Amino acid sequence: MDTVPRKTVFEVIGLELEGAVAVPEQACGVVLFVHAGGGSRHDTTDVLIARALNQQHLATVLVDLLTRAEQEIAGADQDRFDPTTLGPRVVALADELAVHGPTARLRGALCGTGTGAAGALVAAAARPNWTHAVFSRAGRPDLAGEFVRLVRCPALLVVGETDGPVREVNERAEAEFPRTARVALVPGASVLREEPPAVRLVTELARDWFALRLGARSRARR
Repeated sequence: MDTVPRKTVFEVIGLELEGAVAVPEQACGVVLFVHAGGGSRHDTTDVLIARALNQQHLATVLVDLLTRAEQEIAGADQDRFDPTTLGPRVVALADELAVHGPTARLRGALCGTGTGAAGALVAAAARPNWTHAVFSRAGRPDLAGEFVRLVRCPALLVVGETDGPVREVNERAEAEFPRTARVALVPGASVLREEPPAVRLVTELARDWFALRLGARSRARR
């Protein structure tokens, strides 16, 4: 039986951030998805990854880092690239998940997409005890600046072979981590453009990555 996500509004640092929370029975970890664009709840790949994780007894929290008002304001795009805006929000969300509701005391991890990956890395550096792993999908680790040097948990930077500048950004960033990150290249496809072969492989990579790092187990094996 599929785990049904529950719509939630997170009230953190004076903001209302919309999200969807899915907590399967006997959850052994929680993955916070961070998306600076239209919202993880509406991102096809994030939804597919979340479902795969729920099958591994992992809770998932899909959140949009921008409020509705911010998305409507002209020039809000600038906030999507600003780690000083994104990072504190992800940190506040992680703190909320760590102590409240059904995710309290679960092992935590972060899944960031695009510019949201920068916010995930900032939070990983700021909350090392909660963050056990980071998964970056076509991310922008360069926007996290010096915070990448403080990331102590394992980080997987997933990009497509044909992703051009984004691939180059991730390959350069790998050396900036304190030997905690590696780049995973999807051959012959684009993760950035969400080509179907890439989506399937990224979903499998994320499922296996978080299952390993959070000690998950498949329902099919029970």
